[in-house]
Parts: sequence; C-alpha cells; structure tokens
Amino acid sequence: MTAVLDKKPPEHGEPGRGSSERITALLRARELSIVLLIALVVLVTTINNPHFLDSNSIQQLLSGAALIALLGVGETLVIVTRNVDLSVGSVLGLSAYIVGDLFKYNHIPVWSGFVIGTLVGVVIGAVNGFIVTVMRVPSLVVTLGMLYVIRGIDGVIVSGDRIDPSFIPSTFTAVGYKNLFGVPWLAIIVAVVVIAVGFAMRSFRASRDLYAIGSNPDAAALAGVPIERRVFTAFVISGTLAGFAGALFLALHTTIDNSGGAGYELKVVAAVVVGGVAIFGGSGTVFGAALGAVLLNTINQALVASRIDAFWNDAIAGALLLAAIAFDRWLSLRVTRSLQSAERAHREL
Repeated sequence: MTAVLDKKPPEHGEPGRGSSERITALLRARELSIVLLIALVVLVTTINNPHFLDSNSIQQLLSGAALIALLGVGETLVIVTRNVDLSVGSVLGLSAYIVGDLFKYNHIPVWSGFVIGTLVGVVIGAVNGFIVTVMRVPSLVVTLGMLYVIRGIDGVIVSGDRIDPSFIPSTFTAVGYKNLFGVPWLAIIVAVVVIAVGFAMRSFRASRDLYAIGSNPDAAALAGVPIERRVFTAFVISGTLAGFAGALFLALHTTIDNSGGAGYELKVVAAVVVGGVAIFGGSGTVFGAALGAVLLNTINQALVASRIDAFWNDAIAGALLLAAIAFDRWLSLRVTRSLQSAERAHREL
C-alpha cells in the first residue's frame, strides 16, 4: 500500500494516475507473494517431515513470529519516515530483565509487569525521538549508539545474574504458553496490535502523514505536516512496542539474562523490508511486516525440521533482505521513469 498527501486525485488523462495504480498493484502483489512463499515452504517441509504441521509445531511457529511481528509494527512506522530503529532488540532485553528482576525481589502485581516493561520502552523511544528530531542526528547513528548503551546498562544491572522461571508468577507466564482453540495467546495479542495499527495507518491523517514524510519530506513540510512531531511519535511508538515485547518475551521464555533480544535487530529489519516496507521510506504496511516475520520464522522452523545447520537461517534472512532492498530500488527507479514519461506525454498534448 502506498500513501500520499491528501489531495485531489488526478483526473482521467492526467499524468501519474496509471502509474500510481500500477505501483499499488505491485505492492499488493508483493504481500500476496509472501503468503504464497510461506505456503510453499510449509508444503515442501511437510513433505520432508510430516510432523511439521503438528499442533505444537504450529504454536511454536506462531509464538516465535509474534514477537518479531510486534517489533516490526513499530519499526514500520519509523522506516516509512526514512528512519530506522536499531535499538528494538536491546530495549526488549532490558525491559524483560527489569520486569523479571522486579518479580524476583519486589513481588510486583502481574499486571504491573506489562505496564513497567512498556514504560521502559516509552522512555527509550522518547530519547531516541528527541535526539533524532531536535538535535537532528541521523537515526542510524542514534539507535545504533542506543543499542550499545542499553547493552552496557543491561550488563551492569544483570552482572552475570539470571532470572529463573521459579521467580516468575504462573499467571504472568500463562500469556506465553496458553492458547485459545490452538492459537497462542501471544499470537492473538500481537494480531490485535497489528490490526489496530494497520487500521490507524489507513484511516487517520496523522498516520498518513508518516507516508508523506517518507515519500517527500520537503513537500510534506510545504503541506504543513509537523514532521518533527510525527517522527518523534513514530520513535516513541516503536520504543513502546519494544518495551511491551520485552514483557511478552519474559512470559514466553520465563527466564532472562543479558543476552535477551540479542540479534533481533537484523530479524526485525529483515522482516519489515521483506514484508514490503520500502527501506527508502514512503510505502509499506504493518500487515506486510507481520507476514515478513511469519515467513522468516517459518523458514527457521523449516530448517530445524529438516535438520539443516542453523547458520543458514541468518544467511537466508540476509539474502532476502538484500533482495528486498534491490527490488525496492528497482521499483523506485521504474516509478520515477514512468512518472517522467507520463509528464512529458502530458506536456506534448
């Protein structure tokens, strides 16, 4: 899906209308192709290992994809504005450990575990957004630096300690292992978030402003879009969801140390970009990002079921990321040439 500034669509015969329709069709076809690719991976793996479609395997697949999809929702909001958040994995790890530590030593109520974990993400997301928008430091530098800062803080706090499952309340961990009609609660919670944010991105002007910023920041500024405020909000939401994901991570794994969330940065960015969110900003949906997360986790589970070295999981994720970026660049150049040709043809009439 591609979003643009609110303006009157071109009338019949105006340049850009046919190109816009073709672009939208290409992006929708990309999400459909991901669904077909997921189905193909499942089919091939099931032929090789019939147990791949057992209920336990499906629940593990959905639970594993859920956290990446949740982080991918926030990452999508950031990337469509031509920015990136590389701190999501470290935020998840810090949030999970702080919640686990509070359960161990302070015996906090179960509901407050999710609230506190989320607030950790809110604070870090606000710091990222402030530095990017007010101090005008590139988001790649800010969030990469924040990744290492948080890992350092995490290491000091953890100090070689580990939160054992015995300290985590069973009512809290139930969110991670219980299911409804075979569907994990974790996947249901994330699906609700994806649907809600996806609806907001399609329905509200503030959300569509993010696409306008990513498509053309100068034009968005001329149109009166509050760029700094929108980008700041995107980083806060990304941090908020990462903090919430940390609490869910603890509920799922029931244990945490200073390695929690390590390496999630590549997985999240890969899922988002493979899911159709343009790395150059301006287009993509949270639904595509969620599908990308499911695809990557399906491939991971398929490799395990086929007894193939886990090294190939990262290699395949990296290859898909490069392919998606190359496709986005090709599509961008094709769109530019198409619009230029349409403009020239219109002038000749």
